[in-house]
Parts: sequence; C-alpha cells; structure tokens
Amino acid sequence: MNEILRMAFGALGVNKLRSFLTMSGITIGVFSVIGVMTAVSALRGSIEVGLSFLGSNMFQFSRFPAFGVNGNDEHKYLARRRFTLDQAQRYIEFMAGTADVICLKAFANGNPVVQASYGNHKTTKRVTFGGTNQYFLKANQFEIGTGRNFTPEDMDLVRPVAIIGQDIITKLFPSENPMGKLIKANERTYTVIGTFASKGTMFGSSEDNIIMIPITRFLMDFGAEKYSVNIATEAPSQQVYNATMEKGITAMRVARGLRPEQDNDFEIYSNDTLIAAFAKVADVISSGALIISAIALLAAGVGIMNIMLVSVTERTKEIGVRKAVGARKILILTQFLVESVVLSVTGGLVGILLGTIAGDVLASLLSAQIIFPWGWATAGVTVCSAIGVVFGMYPAWKAASLDPIEALRFE
Repeated sequence: MNEILRMAFGALGVNKLRSFLTMSGITIGVFSVIGVMTAVSALRGSIEVGLSFLGSNMFQFSRFPAFGVNGNDEHKYLARRRFTLDQAQRYIEFMAGTADVICLKAFANGNPVVQASYGNHKTTKRVTFGGTNQYFLKANQFEIGTGRNFTPEDMDLVRPVAIIGQDIITKLFPSENPMGKLIKANERTYTVIGTFASKGTMFGSSEDNIIMIPITRFLMDFGAEKYSVNIATEAPSQQVYNATMEKGITAMRVARGLRPEQDNDFEIYSNDTLIAAFAKVADVISSGALIISAIALLAAGVGIMNIMLVSVTERTKEIGVRKAVGARKILILTQFLVESVVLSVTGGLVGILLGTIAGDVLASLLSAQIIFPWGWATAGVTVCSAIGVVFGMYPAWKAASLDPIEALRFE
C-alpha cells in the first residue's frame, strides 16, 4: 500500500497544472456550499437573537407584515386603516385583568428624516425617533442607563420629554451630563429625562441611535393621522400565552369595529413567527446553494473521470510493464482509485477552507459570530471521497483490465 500511495502521488505530481485544474472544479463546488452554509449558520444564530426584539411572551399587532409587503399585495395593506391611539386605548381597556403590559409605539420611519441637535452639536440624519409609553423597555428589551422611564402622567399630560440612546449622548453631549437638557428633534424641543443603556448593534445597525418621547406627544407634534400605532402585549406566562393571544385578537377586532363576518385587517406576530419566517428564507438560500453545488460537483466529477481516462491512456505501457512483472489487477485498480480520491479530497479540503473563510468574513461584516461548520465540513469530505471513488472507478477498472501484452505493444 505504501508503494501504491507513493506511485499515486508521484503520478499526480508529474502533471501539476493538470492536477490543479482538475481539483479546481471540486474546490469551486465545495467552496460555494461551504461558504453559503457557514454564513447562513453564523447568521442564523445572530439573527434569531436579533429578531427576538420583543420581550418574552410578547405578541404584536401591526398594519403591515413584519418582513415587508409583496408587490402584488401592497394595495391590500395600504388600504387598511391605521391603528389609532383611541383604538389602542380601547384595546387596553378590553385587556384589563388579562395583560398588564401593553406597549404602544409609533416611529417616524424616515418620514420626516430626523436629526437631533443641542447647541452646536448635531447627530446624523438617521436617528430612530418615535413615541411610546412606559412599557417600551420591557417590550423591546431596553434598559434605563440613567434618569427615569416614562410614567402614565407623561402620557396623560402630553409632556415634551425624551429618553435618548448612547449614540445620541456621544454626539450631543461629549463632555456634559444630558439629564435635564433641552434637545431639538425635527424642530421640536424636548427635555431629556433619561438615557437608554447601551444595546449594541443588530443586523449591522446601531440600536443606540434612538430618541423616544411619550406617544401622546409624538402624535400631537407630528399628526396622529399620519401614523399607525403598533401594539405589543405581554402574556402573564407562557402557559396562558395562547389564551392571551386569542383574547387579544378578539379585543382588537372589537376595538377596530370589525363585524363577525369580516376578516382581520391587521397582522399579528411574535418572536417565534419572526424566527420561523427567517428560517424559511435561510432554508431557501441553503437549498439553492446545495443545488448549484451539486451541479458544480457533478461537472467536477466528470472532469476527474476524463482526466483519469487520459492518464490511463498515457500510462498504458507502464501498466503493461507492472502487470508483466506480477502486479495484480486489484493493485492497479487501487492505484488509480487513490489518485482519483486524492484529487477529489484535496480539492474539497481547499474548498472547505476557502468557503469557511469567505462565510465567516461575510458573517463578521454583518456582526454575526464566527464559526467553523464541522458538520458541513465532514459532509464535504465524505462527498468528495465518494465523488473520487464513483468517478474514478471506471478509469481504474479500465486500467486494471488492460491486457499486459497489448499494453506493452502500445505506442
């Protein structure tokens, strides 16, 4: 066996360029699937955490689906009525005694583009700006860094107060305490009563670049008719989650004045539904990568068979000499199979290495955790070994079956 391995590697080393080009086909096929799977695996964990922006046992009502609108259905969602503050307050009354934590929120969403200022300091024009109530922290997994949270009195008295994120502090208050200071956001003035503790980034975007004010003040300052209120509800426990959601749907239908025969004119989603929706997208991407890689590997396998057949033809006299001096058929077969497998596995290992690096680079750019896909790497080596055996078997059998007399006569 040692002699067979030495001869196999020696034969591959004779035609380095041809061996390299043959391995490249395998490398490309494995690279594509390992690269995509590494990125998807790394992003899956990161995005599942990121998508859990709602607190535990939370579900949310919205006018539009969480992951955007299909172009064909856009008119359907645009025709829906906005969620008004009156409807939200009626919903809260209906849910009294069932759910105590109900967060109301509305965001500018880039219209108008919001830029905050204090004295000569200004933020970028990408500030997340919106209105909410005292339950925003719990519903969206924020914490107060300094100062205080909103109170029911802030809502009832429509106070012009604000809680700001750490990016806003860095831009506007580089060398002083923001508490009690007056800042401007979209030409309106608000008093800073609190700051959010740093939350970091999600999907490459900072969650600390945020200013929130009481929702009653937000709607009064910028027009209640322009905005739809999102309503997030927390069930008291996981055991009563489904029952709370069912009652919430009924309460929302009543609050919006829907008749029994009318369909819901709102969307409802939770962390689980968001993660499930992303999982479907990830599965589609993974399936596409597998199909493309399978085609590439099939083509690479055919290339290996072709090169091995050429090698058998070029080395016919060598095979004849070996048979004449006593080489058995199984040894010839094994030698050419080893050459085929070495070509395939070496190309696969290079593809795994390059694919892992590429996938992790993409993941790191999107602030996801860097991983090594052990499962996919093992599968890649196994598949490459199988390709080497399957596509190398016919050339190896052909070499082993040569008649020694005819092979010695070959020119």
